[in-house]
This record gives sequence, C-alpha cells and structure tokens, in this order.
Amino acid sequence: MDEFRVFIDGEAGTTGLGIRERLRALPHVARVAVPPERRKDPAARRDAYAEADLVVLCLPDEAAREAVAMAATLGADAPKILDASTAHRVAPGWVYGFAELSPGQPGRIADSRLVANPGCYPTGGIALLRPLVAAGLLPDTYPVCVNAVSGYSGGGRAMIEAHEASGGPAFELYGLGLDHKHVPELQTYVRLARRPIFVPSVGHFRQGMIVSIPLHLDLLTGQPSAEDLHAALAAYYDGAAQVRVLPATADNKLEPEALNDTDLMELRVYARGAQAVLMARLDNLGKGASGAAVQNIRLMLGLTEAAEAAPALA
Repeated sequence: MDEFRVFIDGEAGTTGLGIRERLRALPHVARVAVPPERRKDPAARRDAYAEADLVVLCLPDEAAREAVAMAATLGADAPKILDASTAHRVAPGWVYGFAELSPGQPGRIADSRLVANPGCYPTGGIALLRPLVAAGLLPDTYPVCVNAVSGYSGGGRAMIEAHEASGGPAFELYGLGLDHKHVPELQTYVRLARRPIFVPSVGHFRQGMIVSIPLHLDLLTGQPSAEDLHAALAAYYDGAAQVRVLPATADNKLEPEALNDTDLMELRVYARGAQAVLMARLDNLGKGASGAAVQNIRLMLGLTEAAEAAPALA
C-alpha cells in the first residue's frame, strides 16, 4: 500500500496535538511537517498543502475559510481537506464527518474531498436524537433542549490557561445568549424543524463530557416507553464500533470522565413514568474531536472499511 501524507494546519492546538499523537499509530501515513518558525508563513503552508494528500484544519473559523481558498488555488494538486473548525459544518458542498449519522455516511466521507469534523457537543446530541427522528418517535417540531457539560480542554487556550494557572471556576454556564455556534449543526443533522435550545457548561476537570436531553414521553409520537427509545438507539447503532447503547446505571448516576483517552461514546436512557432523559458520555478530546478526526482520516484515505463505523438503520 502507498504511503499517504497528512498535514495538520494548526497542530500546536489541543485538537491538532491529539490528531498528531493518534496518527503515530496509523500505518501507511506520514506527517508533512513545517518548521515551527514557518507555521504562519503562507508560502510554507502552501508548499505543505501541495505535498499533502490530506490537510487537517485545526484553525479558527475565518482562518479555516482562508485555508480552503488557498488550497483551491492548487487546482488538480489540491489535497483533500478535513476541517475541525465550525466554519463548514453546514456549508454546501461539505460532507458532515459523523460516520455513524446514517448507513451511507462512511461512504460519503470516503468519497468526499471536503469533510467537516463534528463539534463535541453536537456529536452527543445528534447521536441521541437522530435515531428517534428516523424511527418516527420524535416529531421534528418537538421543543428539544440539549444540556451539556464538558471539561475545560474544549474551551480553547484561554480557558485552559485560566483553569490550569488559577484554578478557574468550579462550574460555569456559558452561551446563555442562546446563539451558540453548535446550534445550526444540531438542528440540521437531527433534522429538527424547530430550533433547539442548547445550554453548554464547563466544569473544573480537564476532559470528559456528558450531553443530556430531557423528554416528555407523552408528547412523543405513539407515546413510546423508555424501552422503545433504548431499542431504537440500539438498532440504529448495531455494529457501530465506537458507539455503545447501554442500560441506565444502577445507581442513577453518571460522571463525565469515564471514557477519557478513548474514542468511544456511550448512550443511555433514564426514565420514570412519562419522563425520560437521554444521556451521552464521551471524551470531548476523543470522539468529540481528535478521535473523530482520525476516524474520518481513515475513511478519506481508504484505510478502514466503511462498514466498520456504520449503524444498521436509516
């Protein structure tokens, strides 16, 4: 098998470092490197793009858009692009890089030259809700509210430095303007007609994430039981390597750090009477960022079987 060349533009950040570390274990992949002092040199970056088969963008949104425009100037020599920013997640011409989204999604990722890596919070929210919409259990007009807590490593350099230098707040809600940049992604890929409410938060722990979504079962189509919701999730992700549908924990507790340093995600349904809470647990740096990126890199370079990541149902 030929060797593939991958350039991580912005590899000094948290996501870039995670991708670089994971690529070490990936056979047939060589990293294209730019000397640290030339990482912001347009000529050096353009040369790296021309050399690479695939470029991973770990950049702010506007810089990611500029990088895509620069890559386009290479014409036939332009590399495939995997964008880890928010810039292209709902953009025309881009494939959404959540391989478990539908049976055909791994193939679409493999065939595309432009793939947008999912956000960490939407990964959990979409994973919980898309199967219920597909099964006809959750109306697309349902008033969805997504609550989530993440470790501070997902908040960028300033937040990381604040927590690690001075301790940071024990817990903090943010995005209370209800205009968080993940909302379009959630609405689009869950296929909701009504804009969801999204309430993110950060805790004083480095990594790990829980996404929770409360539901009134008597407002869902056919008034399904908790067992019906669990069955719909289990059927949708049957055969998925990185998504596990598990029973509710016996003590009705869930902590966010259990899947740290893995690329797995766990889904559960908790219920009492006509009320339920859907729960997703993942590592915001794993399945929520770098792990998902490497899953997409494998698909884009043909280094994995598409069926490995596919769920069973539409």
